[in-house]
Amino acid sequence: MRKNFSLFRSLLSLLVIAGACGISVAQTAARPNIIFIFSDDHAYQGIGAYGNKLVKTPNIDRIAREGALLTNNIVTNSICGPSRATLLTGKYSHTNGYKRNDRTRFDTNQTLLSKTLQQSGYQTAWIGKMHLNSLPAGFDYWNVLPDQGSYYNPDFVGQPNDTTHYTGYVSDLITKFSVDWLEKRENTKPFFLIVGHKATHREWLPDLQDLGAYDNVTFPLPSNFYDDYKGRTAAMQQDMSIEKTMRLRQDLKVDVDYEKDGAYKRFTPEQKKVFKAYYDKVGKEVADKKLTGKALTEWKYQRYLRDYFSVANSLDRNIGKLLDYLDKSGLSKNTVVIYASDQGFYLGEHGWFDKRFIYEESLKTPFVIRYPGVIKPGKKVEDLIVNVDWAPTVLNIAGAKIPSDIQGKSFLPLLKDDQTAKAPWRKEAYYHYYEFPEPHHVYPHFGLRTSRYKLAYFYGGADSWELFDLEKDPKEGSNIYGTPGTEKITADLKEKLKALMKEYKDDEALKILAGAKSI
Repeated sequence: MRKNFSLFRSLLSLLVIAGACGISVAQTAARPNIIFIFSDDHAYQGIGAYGNKLVKTPNIDRIAREGALLTNNIVTNSICGPSRATLLTGKYSHTNGYKRNDRTRFDTNQTLLSKTLQQSGYQTAWIGKMHLNSLPAGFDYWNVLPDQGSYYNPDFVGQPNDTTHYTGYVSDLITKFSVDWLEKRENTKPFFLIVGHKATHREWLPDLQDLGAYDNVTFPLPSNFYDDYKGRTAAMQQDMSIEKTMRLRQDLKVDVDYEKDGAYKRFTPEQKKVFKAYYDKVGKEVADKKLTGKALTEWKYQRYLRDYFSVANSLDRNIGKLLDYLDKSGLSKNTVVIYASDQGFYLGEHGWFDKRFIYEESLKTPFVIRYPGVIKPGKKVEDLIVNVDWAPTVLNIAGAKIPSDIQGKSFLPLLKDDQTAKAPWRKEAYYHYYEFPEPHHVYPHFGLRTSRYKLAYFYGGADSWELFDLEKDPKEGSNIYGTPGTEKITADLKEKLKALMKEYKDDEALKILAGAKSI
C-alpha cells in the first residue's frame, strides 16, 4: 500500500513539474506540431521520389522515404491562388469564392484551417508566398511575399501590414524567417507553420550557386512533345507551348536588358555581375548556332528544364535546412512534415509548360508526409486524394474538430493503416477550372477522374467532350469520346460527374452540363 502511495506521489510530482513548465502532457503525446511546406508549380515528375533519375531532390525524397508518398494526389482547380484557397478552406473554388488568379480578395471571414487550429490551441504562422490578395487570417504570425514575390532581394509584408525589403535569395530568406519564428515561438503550444515557397514559379531565376547545375544534362524529349492535339479542340487552341509561347528574353534570359527589365533592377551589382556573366554565355550559344524551327524549340526545352530544375535545387536545399533544424532542436520527433505543391506542371509533355488542364501532369501534384511513430516509412498511398482533403487531414492530425462546411475528408486512416482505412474511399474525383482567356487561352472545363478513366467537358467556346482510358493511354493522346464501344462507360461517367456536382453544390456546372452537347 505504502509502495503504491509513493508511486502515486511521484507521478503527481511529475505532473506538477510539467504544469509549472507550461508543458501539456496531451500536447507532447498526442498533439504534434505540423509544418506544411508548400511550393509553387513543382511538378511531381520532376522529383526523385516520383521516379525522376536526372534531378536531385534528396530532401523531398527523404520525407517520402521516412514517411508516405501519395501517387494520386490531385487538385480541384490547377492554378496557384485557388489551390492555396483550397488548402485554407478544404472547399472547392466555387464554394470558397476564389476561382481565378485575378484581383479577387480572398474571403477570410469564412471557416479557415488556420482559425480552427487556433481555436484548438495551436500557435499558427504563414511565412513566404501566399498570393491571395488578402492578409493572412487565423495566423498568430505572418511574413509573406506581396503578390508573386521576387526571387532576388524580395519584399516581405509583416505585421500589422509593414513592407520590408531584404537582401538575399527568396528561398533562403523564407527558411531563415521560418527558423527564426520556430526559435522565438511560444513553446507551451503545439504549432502549425505554412512555409510558402516561391520556387519553382516562372520566370525561373536560379540562385547564383545553382547557375549551370544541369548544364551537363541532356533531357530526353517527352514522347508526346510534338503532340498534334488531334481530337482535342481545347488543347489545339491553347497558348502555353514551349515552341510559341515561351519567350527567349523573359523566360530564358537571352539578351536581357538588365537596366530596364523589372526583375533585374532588384539585383545588387555583385549579384548582377555573376548572373549576367552566366546568361551572356547562354545568349551567345543560341546566337552562334542560329537556330530555327524544331532545333530552336528543342534548345528552348533544354534551357527551360535546366533553369527550372536549378531553381528547384534551392527549394530542396532549403527543405533540407529546415529538416536539419528540426533534428538539431529535437522537434522532429513530434513534428509532422508535409511537402506539397499547389498543383502539377508540364515539363514538355504535350509540348507545354504551365498547368491548368485536367491532364495528368497538371492535375496531379506531389504530396509527401512524415509523421514519426504513426506513418510507416516508405508507405505509398495510391487512393484518389483531392486537395480539399488536406485541411481536414491536418485537423484530424491535430485532434481538432473538422467543421461541417469542409467539403473534403481526412485521409489520416489511409496513412495509418488502421481498421477504419478499410472503410470505402472515393472512387471518383471532381475537377473544375475557370480562368479564360488570359493568360494561356485554356478553355474552362470540368470533369472527373477515376482510377482508370477521365471524362472532361470544355465549355466557353470549345464545347467539346474528352474521354481517356488511362490504362491504355496514360499520355492522354487519344480522345475516345463517341467511339463505338464506349457508350456504357461514358453514360456511367456522366452520371457520376453529375452526382459529384450535386454533392459539392456546383450549380454553375450543373447548368452548363444540362446544356452541353452530347457529341
